[in-house]
Amino acid sequence: MFNFILGILWLFLPAGLANMSPALFRWFPFLNTPIDYGKIRGGKRILGDNKTWRGLICGTLVAIIFVFIQKSIYPWTGGFSIINYSEINFLFLGFLLGFGALFGDIFESFLKRRKNLEPGESWVPYDQIDWILGGILFLNIYILLPLKTNIGILIIFGIIHPVVNHIAYWLDIRKTKF
Repeated sequence: MFNFILGILWLFLPAGLANMSPALFRWFPFLNTPIDYGKIRGGKRILGDNKTWRGLICGTLVAIIFVFIQKSIYPWTGGFSIINYSEINFLFLGFLLGFGALFGDIFESFLKRRKNLEPGESWVPYDQIDWILGGILFLNIYILLPLKTNIGILIIFGIIHPVVNHIAYWLDIRKTKF
């Protein structure tokens, strides 16, 4: 059981890092342009100012870099990995995990705008699981995981996410606890 949990943490960590990257790179002004370019549909912003090209690109690149590291150290990981990193394309897997997590977050922002919720306004439980579901969905395009692994990812990262958000809030990296 311990190896299963460790394997889930290791497998999905690039998606988690991608999800955190927009907040970590906010000091980086490059591409700080909203993905929706400020466009309005039906009297509402499509996504809002918080979903930027900087976040999408930096987050996706962070995931790709981390999957490269995972692949590079795979022979020394002690067999807890759920997947065989020597057989994967690190660029593709990193892209799917990073982009998938951020796409889940972007899609949830789109839904929030449709529900007249403000950017940053809490929408439990969707704010906590949007990136996880996006990452799982895109990951399974490349590597079809067993249902128990997908559920394990959702549960484990569903628990970790609010803890990390609280820590980031206390460290003044995030503006809200959730």
